[in-house]
Amino acid sequence: MILQSELNDRPAFDLGDKVQAIRAVRNDGTYPGVPMGGFLIEGGDVGYVKSVGTYLNRFYVFSIDFVDRGMLVGMRTHELESLEAQP
Repeated sequence: MILQSELNDRPAFDLGDKVQAIRAVRNDGTYPGVPMGGFLIEGGDVGYVKSVGTYLNRFYVFSIDFVDRGMLVGMRTHELESLEAQP
């Protein structure tokens, strides 16, 4: 079985890009100060890409600054949509 890696392609978002959460995201236990299972952000919340990292050498993880909530949340490509104007 061959595992597909999204790292074969460029990241879907660049630093500074304005993005929107597609759906609500709950704390999986990795976000301090919020109970496990508690909501971190809601679908439609808007943020900006602060950094791009990887997970398990297979996936991009974007650090998103949700300025209105005062939260920096790690999210994957499929959890976000771009709000940048397309050329």
